[in-house]
Amino acid sequence: METKQILLAEDDANDIELTLLALSEYNLANKVVVVRDGAEALDYLYRRGNYADRSAGHPVVVLLDLKMPKVDGLEVLRQVKGDSQLKMIPIVMLTSSRQDKDIIQSYDLGVNAYVVKPVAFEGFIKAVKQLGLFWALVNEPPPGTAV
Repeated sequence: METKQILLAEDDANDIELTLLALSEYNLANKVVVVRDGAEALDYLYRRGNYADRSAGHPVVVLLDLKMPKVDGLEVLRQVKGDSQLKMIPIVMLTSSRQDKDIIQSYDLGVNAYVVKPVAFEGFIKAVKQLGLFWALVNEPPPGTAV
C-alpha cells in the first residue's frame, strides 16, 4: 500500500502544531511533511536542495498558506499549476485571508480549494480534520501522486 503524504507549507508554529494535532485523529500526522516557506515547498516538490534525495512521487495534497516568507503561496501555486509534471497535485489554500482578490487570484491560478482558517481553536481543528479526511482518505488522487 502506498503512503499518502501531505505537504504542509506553513510558517506559523501554532498553526503547524494545530494542523498536526487535527490530522493525528486519522493517523495522518506522521505522513505530513512540514515546510516553513514557499521556497522550501518548491524545493520539496521539485526534489532539489534538502529534498534532492526524497523518494519519487508527489504528495496527495498540498496545504498551502498564502502569506509565507521567501516565496508566497500564490507564487508557489503559480509555479506548480504551470508545470506539466506537477499541475495535477491538489492544492488547498489554507489561509487567514478572506480578501476577494486573494480568493479570485487563487482560483484563477488553479487552486483546488480555498479554506479560511477559523480563528477559534475548535473550528480550526474541525476544518483541518475534514480536509485531511477528504484529501488523504476519501479523494482518489491522480496516479503517481502518492509518495
